[in-house]
Amino acid sequence: MATNENKVQFNIKNVHYAVMTADGETPTWENPVPVPGAVNLSLEASGEITPFYADGVVYYKSSSNNGYEGDLEMARFIDKMLQDVWGYVLNATDKTIIENVGVEPKSFALLFQIDGDADNDLYCMYNCTGTRPGIVGATSTDTKEPQTQTSTISATSLENGNVFARTTSETPEGVRTAWFTKVYTPTA
Repeated sequence: MATNENKVQFNIKNVHYAVMTADGETPTWENPVPVPGAVNLSLEASGEITPFYADGVVYYKSSSNNGYEGDLEMARFIDKMLQDVWGYVLNATDKTIIENVGVEPKSFALLFQIDGDADNDLYCMYNCTGTRPGIVGATSTDTKEPQTQTSTISATSLENGNVFARTTSETPEGVRTAWFTKVYTPTA
């Protein structure tokens, strides 16, 4: 285990999702499923600062935390995630995958790793929703350049206020080892 904090970060990998099965005071998730091919993740903080004026000056400022929103870019979203999160159906006879406009997407936890100069940081965004990934294709020329798929992710808080968890340089090895086996929930 690292004894120093990372000074820099780079390289996203080990993306997993875990479908939320119950929310409320005691949320639960299915076991995390790996999604190979992470290309880029860019989540921006969502919220705003609201000033309150009194006596002719900014008397108080409040800050809202609306979680994070941004894009998850993958080489390709796997069929299992399309089915589990966005409700696509695998036709048993023809083995085709079908999207239906009437199906509501499910909430999920998003787990991933970002490497650093001292150690890797493991993240768990607890309550995510995502847009369906688009369909991308391009003509091959002298070189074959892979086309990627993107989903816009919105990560909001659980009922208890938790938005995400991240490991630190002091996180015990047992917590790190179990990170992608189930959704991390803090101990008392």
